[in-house]
Amino acid sequence: MKPADLPPADLVPAEIRIDADTLEAELEWLAQVIELRLRHYFDDKAPASPPLPGTLAPPPVLDPAAGPYAAALLRHAFDATERLLMVLSLAPQLRPQLLDVLATQNATTQRPYTEFGAHVGAGGVLMPTVETACFLLAGDKLALRLEALQRLAPQQRLARDDLLLARPPAGPDAAAASAAGATLPSLLLAPSPAFLAEALPGPALPAPAEHSPMASRVRTGLRWDDLVLPATTLAQLEDIQLWLAHRHRLLHDWGFGRRTGPGHVSLFHGPSGTGKTLSACLIGDRCGREVHRVDLSLVVSKYIGETEKNLARLFDAAEREGWILFFDEADALFGKRTSVNDAHDRYANQEVSYLLQRIEAFDGVVILATNLRHNIDDAFLRRFQSVVQFPLPRPPERLRLWRESIPDAARLDPALDLGRLAQQHELSGGTIVNVLRHACLRSLGRGDDVLRAEDVDEGVRRELLKEGRAL
Repeated sequence: MKPADLPPADLVPAEIRIDADTLEAELEWLAQVIELRLRHYFDDKAPASPPLPGTLAPPPVLDPAAGPYAAALLRHAFDATERLLMVLSLAPQLRPQLLDVLATQNATTQRPYTEFGAHVGAGGVLMPTVETACFLLAGDKLALRLEALQRLAPQQRLARDDLLLARPPAGPDAAAASAAGATLPSLLLAPSPAFLAEALPGPALPAPAEHSPMASRVRTGLRWDDLVLPATTLAQLEDIQLWLAHRHRLLHDWGFGRRTGPGHVSLFHGPSGTGKTLSACLIGDRCGREVHRVDLSLVVSKYIGETEKNLARLFDAAEREGWILFFDEADALFGKRTSVNDAHDRYANQEVSYLLQRIEAFDGVVILATNLRHNIDDAFLRRFQSVVQFPLPRPPERLRLWRESIPDAARLDPALDLGRLAQQHELSGGTIVNVLRHACLRSLGRGDDVLRAEDVDEGVRRELLKEGRAL
């Protein structure tokens, strides 16, 4: 972008302008630490590696009123080491050239220095790894390296509180790296989606890339206010959000972890189109968590032992990244258990038992969705924390769905009676959207921008025929 194309300063939100000053100071501090560490590392006359940061490069002073990023650092009471790790993880997005010096080749081996931990990402951008962090914090001092590795261990606060992620590189080799049990130093550092949402709400930096072929991220452009559900259903969804917000205090500070599992498992059941997937996405948006739908066809393998390995990789990735896992058509896995007639039946039941064990041990939220609650084995239902019903909307709710789903650009035919449609046809929200999609396409084809009653009626007829019902 040319300087002339940049927006005037008075059009940039104040919190972003102020945050830029804080981030600028943090990045300059990171650059100073890198320079000092490299100078010290290559100076034969220098004494043993001093601890960094803090002694040779003290961090900038933070102003509590200087914007969301400074406020987040102070709220979490980060020390100098933790601040350095957070800004190191943000450097590829905020100032990618800052890390280029770590790609320097070793003249002896004719390849980059292993101890710098350089990983070249998309577009040639250098990505910091746990090894990079160890080098900056410890140099060649083993005791300091062990301390740095301890800071980045999964059970320590940066990972436990979902602030900093250590993950395999994204791309086609991710699954292989995960399967091979990638060592901690080789993992990439990235800020968690929750920390990005809290500390940098203005720039809306992209969350860490997805890298599990067995689960794909699901998103929505809708908001919480767009949910049209009974009050009892909404209250149960709020309970899941409360658990995500207060789980650490509940399990650890209040000691409830001795009496219950570390996660929350919920069953969403109801007809298609009633908002099960949408609700999962909106819970993730509100809590700063990515929602990933599990592809059972890639998880379940015909080869003995492979399903368990796939599930282990999937749940390990979800725990690292803080994902909400969404299993659609859960009755395929948690249906009535088969009688054991042969080895295949015995193995199928073992797979389900292993999946249930992983779900119960998962330190996060698992949502199972089904259209057919009565197909779920009652023995499984007793082990879920909540069972949330998504019923077909009632007439007042259907009328709201009709009204809110009509595009602002469309004009209504005077003969189109939305109240009559809401009373007469028992349709889900997804079906109503399909009907309006048909009518809107007819309108655009004519070029008159009018939603005609006959087009809506035809759309209703088609949807009812799809469901095996007569108009």
